[in-house]
Parts: sequence; structure tokens; C-alpha cells
Amino acid sequence: MAEKKKPKKPAVSKTDKGKKKGGVKKPKPAAVSRKKPKAQVEVQATELIEKPELEPERKERRVVKEKKEPVIQPRLEEEKEYTPEEFQKMLSLYEQTFKEVKEGEIVKGKVLRITKDDVIVDVGFKSEGIIPLSEFPDAEQLKIGDEIDVFLEIIEDQNGQLVLSKQKADFIRVWDRIRESYEKGTLVEGKLLKRIKGGIVVDLMGVDAFLPGSQIALKQVPDFDALLGKNMQLRIIKLNKSRRNIVVSRRSVLEEEREQQKAKLLTEIETGQEREGVVKNITDFGVFIDLGGVDGLLHITDLSWGRVSHPSEVVALGDKINVKILDFDKSTGRISLGLKQLTPYPWDNIEQRYPVGKRLRGKVVSITDYGAFVELDKGIEGLIHISEMSWTKHIKHPSKLLGVGDMVEAVVLSVDKANERISLGIKQMEPDPWDAIERKYPVGSKVSGKVRNLTAFGAFIELEEGVDGLVHISDLSWTKRIQHPGEVMRKGERVEVVVLNIDKENRRISLGYKQLKEDPWPTLSKKYRIGAETQGKIIRLLDRGVMVDLEGEMEGFVPTDQLGKPDLSKPSDAFSSGDTVPLKVIEFDQPARKIVLSVSEYYKDREKAELEAYLSKHPTKTVKVKELVEEPKMEELEKKIGSTQAEENKPETETAEEEPPSL
Repeated sequence: MAEKKKPKKPAVSKTDKGKKKGGVKKPKPAAVSRKKPKAQVEVQATELIEKPELEPERKERRVVKEKKEPVIQPRLEEEKEYTPEEFQKMLSLYEQTFKEVKEGEIVKGKVLRITKDDVIVDVGFKSEGIIPLSEFPDAEQLKIGDEIDVFLEIIEDQNGQLVLSKQKADFIRVWDRIRESYEKGTLVEGKLLKRIKGGIVVDLMGVDAFLPGSQIALKQVPDFDALLGKNMQLRIIKLNKSRRNIVVSRRSVLEEEREQQKAKLLTEIETGQEREGVVKNITDFGVFIDLGGVDGLLHITDLSWGRVSHPSEVVALGDKINVKILDFDKSTGRISLGLKQLTPYPWDNIEQRYPVGKRLRGKVVSITDYGAFVELDKGIEGLIHISEMSWTKHIKHPSKLLGVGDMVEAVVLSVDKANERISLGIKQMEPDPWDAIERKYPVGSKVSGKVRNLTAFGAFIELEEGVDGLVHISDLSWTKRIQHPGEVMRKGERVEVVVLNIDKENRRISLGYKQLKEDPWPTLSKKYRIGAETQGKIIRLLDRGVMVDLEGEMEGFVPTDQLGKPDLSKPSDAFSSGDTVPLKVIEFDQPARKIVLSVSEYYKDREKAELEAYLSKHPTKTVKVKELVEEPKMEELEKKIGSTQAEENKPETETAEEEPPSL
């Protein structure tokens, strides 16, 4: 029996693929499933090469698909095919395994894998999405299998890749709450995550916000890193959704709290109260204390009863200290504070604690030109005046004997509680050498000393260290008028002197130099009696006369009207220093130690020719002015006359009225 041939199936076009026509067999479901574009397949293949860690997963998925396709493939039961209705139902069930997702929405995703840099997320689409691990602020707590919200940016990019974002999803999810807080001005809590240029990144409800450095605190924060990891109440001060820019401030919150505290504190504060504060700022003149919203000034003079060179010696920034309200001006809000007022006043019972004559020990805390201040106790200082430092030494400055920080022993000389002053002395620690000065240097004794200083009125002779005597200029010579002590002795020279007088109370010793020799005046009274004739050498020209040296023994004085020239106005017009003139004694005053002589009396009983010879030797000096063609100006004439007189007077010595030279 011939075998019956089965009818041939009509060909099915690609466009009609999956549709039932006539007796045509239904195509396999795999033929009508959603196929990935060729480009996408190539990209996935590339990813398998670049990311070997995904290769096992990809292979596994391909194996699963190959196993699933025969399962959902329609097949004939007892050589019967599915009806078109059954095929469409099976196809719809297969398509329902894929979620319908749209770009710009937040979708649920499941963490499939976590790599070093990325997180692979399945959102129920035909391909997985890759999100950078940096978008997860709590990446350490993330685990495989966790469900997360992600934002679908692009279903397929140019590489066929699903583009997801965790940060955008977090931002959109909390945006309404952030916007509401911004509009109402309410506070939000944020965690300081990391430091960046200009400020700190803050985790605000799961999204990043920026906290500028200027908005962190009321004053500049030196170390931002110390704040990382802390939670703070913040206020949103700037918002931009399109740029996802959120700026927050901590400073505005602190300012508001400070104003509230200030208003409350101003109603409670009163003079005399003791309050706790924090050192906010330190200056050269004092310390500013934050009392809790209100600042007060603690002046340097109210820091301690003792000496304070700078407030930083007592307090440091950030210190919590108790202070006393000294004064409060409600109109200006100024508060004066005190710290030393919380301790007892150190000058109470000062007379009993430091009686006069008590020996004590202290530290030198300051040195001035007039003395040294010694700290005896906290807030109590005494002054050692420069005059109380040594009995014998000539101290030019206290620093020559003492230095700051030195420990010294001193004796209390006086106490003035009203002015808070104590006078001290250190020379009193040793015996006063002036107590035995009269026995050591009796009046009339000859002593040797060193010329320590020369002045216009005399010479100071150092008899021993700290004990000086004065030789007055009148005690330098019996017979000569000394203009300056430098004519007789030199500084540093050792000389012998005689003790004339001792004033123990004023600590003065009068010495004499001329007293080393016998007084010549009693014997000179015979030689230079009135009427005696002699010669003298002019040694000084004065306005009222000349001083002459009488044979090297003594000096005499010749008045101008006794120089033998009747019309002479001043001696320098006719005489010069060194001229020798004949003289007659017209006055001898031994008590006053004075001899007056005269040239006129000498020539009174002599021949006229002798007087004329004398006058010819001392003509009156005149200035000759030559006649000029043009009449000279009066100013030029006076100038010429003055210069001529100056030349004539050049060799003359200093007069008695002139100031002696300084040595």
C-alpha cells in the first residue's frame, strides 16, 4: 500500500513569524521573544572580556535561558498544535516577567554583586545596571540581596547599558522634606562627612549638602577635621533642585541661640553676682569672657592682686572660670568683670604682717631707673630705692646690682597701706660705715684719696669705696684765685688732703688741699704792706681790671682806673696778658685774702718822663679806617671794626666772670 504523503506546510515570512496561518506549525517562543540589538550583544561581550568577574554570571544566565526556552516552547500534545489563543496567552505570560520601567522614575532594585568600585543592581529589566560604589554613603553596610531605591536615568545608553543612580534617587526621595524645611526655616540634622575645599560635606537625609567654613561657627574654626563624624542642627540657607545644590549653615543656628541666651541673661544679671564664663578672646589690655550669649571684659588690672605683664599668664583661650560682675550698664550692655575680687584683699593687716624693721625675702619682678620692685607675696610688692641699695657703692642704675628674677633679702623701712606701698632696703642688712666715720677720719688728720670727679665748685676725693669728701675750690690755694679745680689736680690722680669737717647726718666730709701748707698771709703782710713797691705780671684781663702774679707767690688785683691811663675804658684796649707793670700796694686785706695795687700811685712821685715812657709802651689800640672812593655802608664798617677788635683780643685769657672749662 502506497504511503500517504503529508501535505507541505506553507512558508512563513519573518513578518508573519509567530502567527498561525492554515496548517502551519506555531513558531518557537524563542523566535518571538525580545531580542537584544546586535550592538548590545557586542557590548555585553566586551564587558565579559573587560570584567571577568561578571563572566560566570553571564554564562549562567545564558544557560538558564537555554534551559527555559524549551520549557515555554509550545509543543504538540498527541501530535496536536496550540491554538493561536493559547500561544498569545503563553506569550503574554512570558512578557510579564519583565517590568515596565520608564526613564526618570525611581524603581526598586536588588543588589546582585558588589565589586571594588561598583554595585551591580537588578531592577527586573532585561539587563542589569551598574552604580559606582561612591554613591553609597553607607557602602560598608551594603550586602548582596539588599533592596534599594534607584533612579532610572537612561534605559539604554549608546552602549546598550542601563544607567542608574543611587544619589539621584536619594535626592528626589527627600527633596520635598528639604524644600519644606527651607521654606519654613526649620532646623534639620546633618552629619559632617568629609572635608573639601572651602568647607565640609554634610549628609542631610541621605543626600550631600555643603557647609561652608564661614558658616560652621561664630568664629573661625582652626581645625575642620576635629568636627568630622559629628551630628549638628543646621539651617538650609540655599537650595537649587536642578543643580542638586544644598547649602546649610550652623552659624545662623548658633546666632539665634546666642540672641535668646543674651536676652535671658540681660534680665538676670546684676552687679556683685558670681558667674561662670568661657575665655573667648585675649588682648594686651584684658580678657573677653563669654557669659552665655553676652561678653564681658575682664581688665588686666582685675586679673590678679599681683603683677601681670600679659593676661595669657593667668588664663588661656577656652578656659572656664568664675568671675564677679563689677559693673553692668543696661543702656550699653557693657559688663565689667573681676577675677581677683573673688580672693581676699592681700593688704589687710599689712602692718602686722610686715612690721618696720622686719627682715624678709622676695623676688625682683621689675627694675626702673629709681629702684627695684620686690614681690613679697601674691599682690604685695615693695620698692628698694636706689639710695637704699648700698652704703658705699655709687650705683648709677639698679640693674648694675640686681636683676629681674633675683631673690633678695631686705629690711622693711616703711609701710603705707592707703597707697599700697612698702619701702625696703638692702644696705641695712650690713653695718653703716658712717657710724664709725668720725673715728676713722678725725678732723685735722691727713688722708690720701683718689680724685673721683671734678666740678666747677670743687673736687670729690674718694677716701674709700662709697665714702667721698669734697675739696672746695676755695681750699685749693692760699694765694691764687683758682678758676677750676683742673688747674691744680687731675681726675684719677691720688692726692693727700686734710679733713676739715664731718657732717655725719648729711653724710658729708669737707676736705682741704691748701691746708697741707702753712698759711703764707701772715708773713706776706710785711712784704706787701701798704705803700710797698713791686712788679707784677698780668695773668688775667677783666672788665674792671687785671689780675697780676706777684713774684710767683700770690696774686694781686689792679683796677682799671689804677692802670695809669686816665681815658682807658677797659684794660684790653691797652694791655695784654703777659705784660709786666710796676705797682704799688694800696690795700692789703688779710682776712679777705686780697691785695689791691696801683700803677698810677707808682708813677705819682716819679718824673714825668718815666710815666711817658710807660705810656708809650702801652698805647691805646685804635682801628684805622681807610678812605674809600665810595662811601662804605655802615654795616660793613661795623663788621670790619668788630673783626679787628677780635684779632686784638685773641690772645687774651678767660675772665673771672666766664664759665670755667668743663673737664
